[in-house]
Amino acid sequence: MAAELHPCSGKLIGLSNSNRTAQRNQPVQEFNHGLVLSREQLKDRDVFTVRIDKKVNSWSGSIEIGVTSLDPAGLDFPSSATGLKGGSWIVSGCSVLRDGRSVLEEYGRDLDQLSEGDRVGIQRSTHGELHLWVNGQDCGAAASGLPTGLWAVVDLYGKCTQVTVVSCEPPSLAERDTERETVEEREQEDEDEEEEVVVCGVREGEFGGLTSAVNLAAATNGTLEEVPELPPTHNRPDKFPNNLEPETGKKIKTSTPISVAPLTKCKSPSFSPSPIVLTEHQLFDVLNNAIVSLYRSEDNVGGDLGGGGIGRDSGTGSRGDRGSSSGGGSVNGNSSDSGGGTGYTGSVNSPAGGGGARLGAVTGGMLTNDALLFHEKCGTLIKLSNNNKTAERRRPLDEFNNGVVMTNRPLRHNEMFEIRIDKLVDKWSGSIEIGVTTHNPNNLDYPATMTNLRSGTIMMSGCGILTNGKGTRREYCEFSLDELQEGDHIGLMHKASGALHFYINGIDQGVAAAQTPAIVYAVVDLYGMAVKVTIVHNHNHSDRLRRNNAIMRALSPDVGRPRPARSLTPDPDTPDRLLFHSNCGQKAAIISEGRTALRPHATDDFNHGVVLSGRPLHSNEVFQVRIDKMVDKWAGSIEIGVTTHNPAYLQLPSTMTNLRSGNTNQSGTWMMTGNGVMHNGTTILDEYGHNLDRLKAGDTVGVVRKEDGSLHFFVNGVAQGPAAWNVPPSVYAVVDLYGQAAQATIMDDVADLPTLPEDSSDGPTVMSPSSPCSVAGGNSANDLRFHQLHGTNAVITNGGRTALRQNCRSEFNDAIVISNRCLRDGELFEIVIQKMVDRWSGSIEAGKIMAGVTAIRPEELEFPNTMTDIDYDTWMLSGTAIMQDGNTMRNNYGCDLDTLTTGSRIGMMRSATGDLHYYINGVDQGVACTGLPPEVYAVIDLYGQCVQVSITSSSGPQDNSLCTSNITESSFPIHSPVAGVAHRLHSKHGKNVVLLGEGCQAVRVGGYAHGIVFSAKELKTDELFEVKIDEVDDQWSGSLHMGLTTLAPPELPSCPMSGLSPSLTQLRSKVTWLLAGSEVRRNGLLQRQNYGASLDRLTVGNRVGVKRCSDDTMHVLIDGEDMGPAATAVAKNVYAVLDLYGRVTAVSIVSSSVLEDAGSVKAPSLSSDSCSEGEEDRTPVEGGEPALVPNTVMAFLENHGKNIQLSHENLTAARVSSYNQGLLVTAQPLPRQQLFQFQIDRLNASWTSSLSLGVIGHSPDRLNFPSTACCLKRSVWLLQRDSVFHNSLKICENYGPNLDTCPEGTVLGLLVDGNSCLHLYVNGMDQGVAAQDIPTPCYPLIDLYGQCEQVTIVTNNVATVGGESVKARFQGDMEKADMVDGIKESVCWMPHPEVNPNKTCEYQALCSRFKDLLTLPDGYFNEDAKYNLCYCESCHKLRGDESYHKRGEPPRDYALPFGWCRFALRIKPHCDVSNSFKQWHIAYHGTSVGALRRTLDHAQLLSGTSSIFSVSPVKTEGPNGYSEPEENSSNSLPDRDREVPRVQLSPTMRYSGLEMFAPKVQFRDPRSHCCHQAQVGFQVCVRPGSYKVGPQTLGAIEPLDPRFSNTEIEWITKDQGGTLLYGLLIRVE
Repeated sequence: MAAELHPCSGKLIGLSNSNRTAQRNQPVQEFNHGLVLSREQLKDRDVFTVRIDKKVNSWSGSIEIGVTSLDPAGLDFPSSATGLKGGSWIVSGCSVLRDGRSVLEEYGRDLDQLSEGDRVGIQRSTHGELHLWVNGQDCGAAASGLPTGLWAVVDLYGKCTQVTVVSCEPPSLAERDTERETVEEREQEDEDEEEEVVVCGVREGEFGGLTSAVNLAAATNGTLEEVPELPPTHNRPDKFPNNLEPETGKKIKTSTPISVAPLTKCKSPSFSPSPIVLTEHQLFDVLNNAIVSLYRSEDNVGGDLGGGGIGRDSGTGSRGDRGSSSGGGSVNGNSSDSGGGTGYTGSVNSPAGGGGARLGAVTGGMLTNDALLFHEKCGTLIKLSNNNKTAERRRPLDEFNNGVVMTNRPLRHNEMFEIRIDKLVDKWSGSIEIGVTTHNPNNLDYPATMTNLRSGTIMMSGCGILTNGKGTRREYCEFSLDELQEGDHIGLMHKASGALHFYINGIDQGVAAAQTPAIVYAVVDLYGMAVKVTIVHNHNHSDRLRRNNAIMRALSPDVGRPRPARSLTPDPDTPDRLLFHSNCGQKAAIISEGRTALRPHATDDFNHGVVLSGRPLHSNEVFQVRIDKMVDKWAGSIEIGVTTHNPAYLQLPSTMTNLRSGNTNQSGTWMMTGNGVMHNGTTILDEYGHNLDRLKAGDTVGVVRKEDGSLHFFVNGVAQGPAAWNVPPSVYAVVDLYGQAAQATIMDDVADLPTLPEDSSDGPTVMSPSSPCSVAGGNSANDLRFHQLHGTNAVITNGGRTALRQNCRSEFNDAIVISNRCLRDGELFEIVIQKMVDRWSGSIEAGKIMAGVTAIRPEELEFPNTMTDIDYDTWMLSGTAIMQDGNTMRNNYGCDLDTLTTGSRIGMMRSATGDLHYYINGVDQGVACTGLPPEVYAVIDLYGQCVQVSITSSSGPQDNSLCTSNITESSFPIHSPVAGVAHRLHSKHGKNVVLLGEGCQAVRVGGYAHGIVFSAKELKTDELFEVKIDEVDDQWSGSLHMGLTTLAPPELPSCPMSGLSPSLTQLRSKVTWLLAGSEVRRNGLLQRQNYGASLDRLTVGNRVGVKRCSDDTMHVLIDGEDMGPAATAVAKNVYAVLDLYGRVTAVSIVSSSVLEDAGSVKAPSLSSDSCSEGEEDRTPVEGGEPALVPNTVMAFLENHGKNIQLSHENLTAARVSSYNQGLLVTAQPLPRQQLFQFQIDRLNASWTSSLSLGVIGHSPDRLNFPSTACCLKRSVWLLQRDSVFHNSLKICENYGPNLDTCPEGTVLGLLVDGNSCLHLYVNGMDQGVAAQDIPTPCYPLIDLYGQCEQVTIVTNNVATVGGESVKARFQGDMEKADMVDGIKESVCWMPHPEVNPNKTCEYQALCSRFKDLLTLPDGYFNEDAKYNLCYCESCHKLRGDESYHKRGEPPRDYALPFGWCRFALRIKPHCDVSNSFKQWHIAYHGTSVGALRRTLDHAQLLSGTSSIFSVSPVKTEGPNGYSEPEENSSNSLPDRDREVPRVQLSPTMRYSGLEMFAPKVQFRDPRSHCCHQAQVGFQVCVRPGSYKVGPQTLGAIEPLDPRFSNTEIEWITKDQGGTLLYGLLIRVE
């Protein structure tokens, strides 16, 4: 036939060279659609051969070749050859597929490994067999039973982009002659007449599978044996043909005992080879494939050497069933008589009494390559692919179950079923489950999860075993399936003994079930996080070779034997060198005699580059490598460390940080990655040393384990300090060529190695921190550590300073840790909570942590599940309960451990008198219990949500007593803590107080009460107001009270004799938070007990201060020590208040006011034309600290998303295409206390959603930006819509306005305050704390996503947050600010006329369309649309509206109508707005739609309107009537019996907007055609004195509005001229 290609081909194929050359177009963009066929049908024995001309490295996979019975002239070409059906056989990689399904897993050469210039051909033999030819070599029969009339198929797939047909003819005679000559030469090399038995076409050295094992056994036993000779076309050593044809099988007799004889070409029925001794390498070659085939078998040898043979089960993977029988032996435990043996069905029995080994002639389906695949019947959400080797759960973010898959056939004995996790999602808890079941998948009604089956099922879930849905083993192994990562392997094996074993990453986890049924199917449940898995056949080449080498090293004692180490002081007699081990990662290679490791294809793959040292490191031996090559394509770089795992037996993971074996501090893997340190995949040090990701080619990294067990790392020869302690001695060095790192070489020159760090380096190196220390043995306070003995799930790291609970999402207890020695009297043991999980919230295990002490020595303690299970000598705090020996002895202790969060500190101390004290964030919570024995150990129970804690530096001896002898004037020098003007006391105070020293000192001159004094001005955020006690009078009891109040002293009456309560605890006219003794009160009501040191114990010289922090908490300081948060939700505008009560008679101020600077995070306040008393301008004192921090000019970094274009000196950024890839960061880090602002310049309504912003905690110089900000998962805090995210996990909802609704012109800002809290600013308004613990440095991050296309950095006012240079908006509309109950009030002369900032508010547009449907005349409404305000959540947050305001004379509160939309009404000209109207109050009136027109016609609320709410006739004697006419009422009548109509109003729409008063109506939106419900009402101005305040008339019990009492929420008026309509309110649902 002609050696040409058919003109019909795949859609990307171009033909040339007379249709002999085929090229795939767009080879870099497309990897398939490259199918070509031969022009004519193949003739028998013709080899259709093509040459690979070109390849690219962009893809995986390569050329595929085969035959098909489909005529190319009428063929609809699929995308790849594996898609051909209707009689097609394709060789892909090293697999053979028929009509797209695998029929042979391991065959011939791997086509993916061929290079340019290699030739590959396909042939149909005269017997109907398919043969593959590679570079002129026949690979043997790939399939049989092929029909005639076939076309050759070539698929230019993946890397292969061009081929040329070179021939189409039978193999030449020269090739066959060459083969014959080669064989004869080999025969001549043998001194004796040795014979080679050709088994499946394998020559000397090519022994495979059981055949070689059988022949070797025969030779070793020296017995007569008949072995069938298989056809020479089968040259795969570990495969068998599908049948044994009688005409091709020959029997060859062997005799003459030998030790080991090579099997040679058969020339005669018998031969007598001489015994020879093979070298180690020859032995390796002989046994290589035999060991791989047999290494998992438990029953290899049957009988003894005198008459036994080797038995083998059905094989593994898809090898098919095999058997052998022997006299006196058994196969897989099958019984046999001494005189003979039987194999599987069809085996040929050996003569009675004749030992030896025989290959059974197995028939039927027993030899078919039925590979383990997933059954086509599976869970409802499962999608199968990759020839049923891959299973994937659909809709993984919407559904978490219905993902059960089973194997297509039962498991054979000792057959490994192994899968690889390909994909996980972070949304769900729980993960993959695997096991076996007796249920046939054809007959099974698949459950949602496999654990729902109540019969015939054994599953591994988490780290436990469930049988028929019930837990039978809670802790089966140290691994938890819930914590496995992508790339990890899970396997199981059904042993011949009936035992079930599970394997994690190739490591046998032991017996999971001792007895299982004989016939079981493997089952996988893709549950929760698990989305996609693929079956991994354990006979792939790389895995087989790795296991081969491991087994050979185990068999040969001289191979891999550790040699003496070469340390810094080498012994000249042992010049052994550190080299890399030959067992390395899949994508790694070892060159230069083991000194250099590299990733040859570093631009194609970023992982699988793990290499280990060839022997363990010795103490003080430095292992150092130099980075030779790097690539810029990836993120991340080299990682280095040590591991206890022997590389000879380790199945290397994709990255070394994925290796999580070892459940204690004494085993596993320690790696330095980036600038952190990880132990068994868990971070133990976040900020350790130099960042390895920033290294360049030529830099060096090293690691050493010192004699004391401490681990140190080096970067360019510089010691980075101790990274871990108690590292065991026999550890191997590990290098992970990850990401950018492509090649590294071991530096073994002593001159190049760094010197060891001295013992005086940071961290303990002499004493093992986990070893117990006696009380007398440790003199320093920092010798407190966690003991090396601990609970099962606990892990001690960081030199005994850190404790964590492993498997934190599957285990909630068994994590008790205890101090390494008993506590001394007065010694504080304090820990900080570093990590928590929300896994156990809302469940019975929802506790967080328990802390206490025990008199039981750690060596004598049998660690229970929880510490409260111990019934002797133990005192614990759990939640608010004090427990002794497991029984509650006291409830409602002063603190609640279940309310603590990450960053909280917990301490415990035994006093000299035997009292137990707890400390929360450094504050003594008082005596918890008494009578403790002298020697107690501190105990921490990492229970429930608490995962990781560390001992703080505050641990050690403490002296917290407050006695006169300890406090002197010199101990607490009086000085201003910050530069500024000294604080003053306000001139209005209690009647028994006299102010001295220009308001700096207060003295109570009579009695024991009426001693309240205020600060002269409002306190700023974090501003400390502090006084010193000057005099005390011991004839009185009680002491000083101190706190914060929203009561403004300027509003008090001028006469000091009235208006103030006798004591601060009785001050309730405004919200007041105070500390009295050790009790925290709010408006006199007890909020908290045992807050801190009692104020009653203070005496002369003690100092006490108060401040309001940026997180809206009140803190009290005693002698400069912060007692922690005393109250939360404290208002912003507050005054300091003191009560010179009882013993304390005189105090003086020792603090100063805070200067106005950029450090203040107070939002711009709304001021009036005239300042009230005490509001004078503040001026800095000369010589004080500078008022403003230096401004850092911010600009965008050149490294950004690919769709970003920068301009205007990198101040403006625009997204030029698509809707994503718009990430931006600033080139400069954001300084503390500096506001970074930018303006939204352009929006595109074609997209949905909009920008997000936040900060990133690491340098963005080399950051590889993803498509959106939500894909960043390392040290990122992101504000998106109205939520806050940390590392892509939502941590806060309903924060600030919805950023998706911000219009063009909106100015957004970010600020990190002095407490490392992140604030969002919208148009200059602080939205409060968004996140805490922001690292330094941090960089502002913006994602121009969706609608937002352009932003510009605002360069002015960068340091004026809270400063006077910021102009307050709406200055003319506000008079002053007040705070009541944490909500800002503004006394307005008029309702806000501000423009609605959200120009694109859809809610306002919907309300406007409803107003248009009412057909109300336009003349009733204000022509200026700027007075129309939307009070939806987004709009009022964008404006920064406060919930409540004041209005009128005298001022009265009213609430803004949140949730409503206001349309301003036209005010009649005769109304005197400037003089009288501004003095009226604001109220609301709910009405019906039918009453709107009549009300608007009369321009006021009238009697007789149809509103069910507005008017109701009542008798004057009614409960809310008037006993006599008001003087200013125009409707006053002398007749008391006449019914007087009344109009009901309310200061809040939460009452007036109830459906009873404002009935709902349904309408259809003319734009969206959706149905909605709407309500209407009025915003009205009410003349003071024309109404009466009364209780609500609905019978409601719960408060309708938190600001207004139900007894004062309804206003009633009968004065028709007393109301004025100001706005129409509409609410749409």
